Order: sequence, then structure tokens, then C-alpha cells
Amino acid sequence: MVKVNAAKPLAPAMPQSESHLGVHDLLRRFDAQRIVVVGDIMLDEYWMGIVERISPEAPVPVVAVQSQDAKLGGATNVAQNIRSLGGDVITVGIIGSDRAGGLVQSRMTEQGMSIEGLLVDQSRPTTLKTRIVAHSQQVVRADFETIEPISSAQTQQLATNCLKALSNAAGLVISDYGKGVIQRGLLEQIVPAARAQGKFVVVDPKDTHFNSYKHVTTLTPNHHEAGFVAGRRVRDDESLRSVGFELLDRLEADTLLITLGEQGMALFEPNRRLTRIPTVAKTVYDVTGAGDTVVATVAMTLAAGGSMLQAAYTANVAAGEVIKEVGTAQTTVTAIKRALDELHEPDLRVI
Repeated sequence: MVKVNAAKPLAPAMPQSESHLGVHDLLRRFDAQRIVVVGDIMLDEYWMGIVERISPEAPVPVVAVQSQDAKLGGATNVAQNIRSLGGDVITVGIIGSDRAGGLVQSRMTEQGMSIEGLLVDQSRPTTLKTRIVAHSQQVVRADFETIEPISSAQTQQLATNCLKALSNAAGLVISDYGKGVIQRGLLEQIVPAARAQGKFVVVDPKDTHFNSYKHVTTLTPNHHEAGFVAGRRVRDDESLRSVGFELLDRLEADTLLITLGEQGMALFEPNRRLTRIPTVAKTVYDVTGAGDTVVATVAMTLAAGGSMLQAAYTANVAAGEVIKEVGTAQTTVTAIKRALDELHEPDLRVI
């Protein structure tokens, strides 16, 4: 947990143009915003049941499976969040020629998402995470995947797909889960091209690739990832400020948005302004996929013409909605508006 020292809010804490009313106006412009998402595609599978006995073969529970479900994960969960918010999305990534890959394609098609940006690799499995859940408690998770980097030919094809899709889109989201798709060679082609076209680039980063995300619009690491990359833990306001601005300077990014779990978020801007955004969540059931909701909402708010402060604030409210659900979940503009109406004016703090 990050302990944040008490700090007096500036007066006013948020300019009137960026108050609840400003966010409501932006939400009305979410419809038909088009975003390109590139990254690691996954399928999240759930086997749900009950436990009534322990196995005679080993000291483990026997789960009597009563239902099964499969949901889009990774980059496709980001895309799904964008669709849920009313946006149009083009997803670029790789799947295998297997059952999980087929389910990814069918789930995407069912939700009105294009599958044209997908490459099918006959030798590579689709990343599949199978969770066995009993009485709303995850018992075990089995992962089927490879994290080997994709080939140079595949990298070039994905870059081509990205650049083609960007010509008709407001911006680019990079969803890096460290499964081999996001590599320096890909980033060196798509990031400069997007910025040269005046398009935003939002990154949900993996700490192992952190130094490759240069000159982007924003990154959304959690405080553990940010601290790991900077070589020290985020423990308080002082270490938070030190870590955040060090990473912002190192990457020469426009902004940096560090998520702080139950403590909310922290937005770092080049003018040395650090804004703390307290969490709005009252109930937390499952944080799975919350980062995907954050990056999707940030992208949609920027596409609608919002500032980075408005994007961070809106994403914080959206994340508070999805963590009420078990498993990967999405929120809607209607739900965000309702949550905003239940809140007081933002208690943002500059530290």
C-alpha cells in the first residue's frame, strides 16, 4: 500500500472546465471515436463450480464444475472496453490456429469488432489463462502460452497493419503483457509514425520493456512496476514524486499516470505538477482487467478532445466500476455518468 501524506488542495482543486460537467460533455463525444489497439491477445477462461470434498489422490479440493465461460483478455479486453464505451476499435495482434484463437475471433465478431488486424500463427499457441473458481474464490490458474518474441516478418506485418489502421483513427493504445508481440522493432516503427500524424499514443507497459516506450503521450504503470523500473519502492509522497518524474524524464513522455491501487492514481506532467486522484471505489471484488479499463478510458477521453487530467479522472471513475465485478469486466458511459452524479466535486490534490 502507498501511504500518502496529507496535502491541502489547491483552490480551485480542478479548473471549472475540467469539473464533473466537463467530463460529462466529453462522455457525450465518446460515440464513434476510433482507436487502434496493438498488443498481446489473450483468452480468459473460467470453470466455475463448488467444492464438497478433498481429493483422495492429493490434498487438494475437488471442484465440481457447474459452468464455463470464456472472455477476451489482454489487448482484446482493452478493445472490448473501448467498444463498451461506445468507441470503434481496430485490434492488431497474433493468435494461434487453435481452439482459443477461434474463440477469440468469434467473441470479437459477436461484439462487432474487426478481426482484420489479427495474424494467425500456426506454430504459436493463443495465450490462454484458465481459472478454476469455487464459491467465487479462484482455486488455481493454468496458463497455456509462449513468451518467445515474434519473428521480424510478423513484426513488420503488425507494423503495417497498425499504420494502415491509424490513418483513420484518433490514436494508438499499446497493450504490453510481455507475451512476445511488443518489441523495440515494432515500437520504433509505430510510435514515431503515430506522433508524426498528431495521434496520441497510450501505453499499458511491461516493466521489462520500459525503456523502449519513448516519446509517448502517456504510460499507465502501477506503482510496483514504476518502483521496480526506477530501482526503489514507492512508499510515500516523496518517493512517489521522485520515481514518477525520473521515469517521465527518462522516457521524454508527455505525461505519466501511475496507478496506486486502493489509493487512486497520480498524474505527472512536465511542468513538475503532480496531481493525486483519490480512488472512488467503495467495493472491491476483483481487480482483474482494471488496468485495461484505465488505458481504454484514457484513450477514449483523449480521442474526445479531453485533457490528460480529465482522462485520468474519468479512468479512475471507470476503474472503480469494473472492480465491483468478478473477472475481466467493462463499464459503460451510462455507468460512469451515474458514478459521477453520486460523487462530490473532485478532491484532487497537488503534492
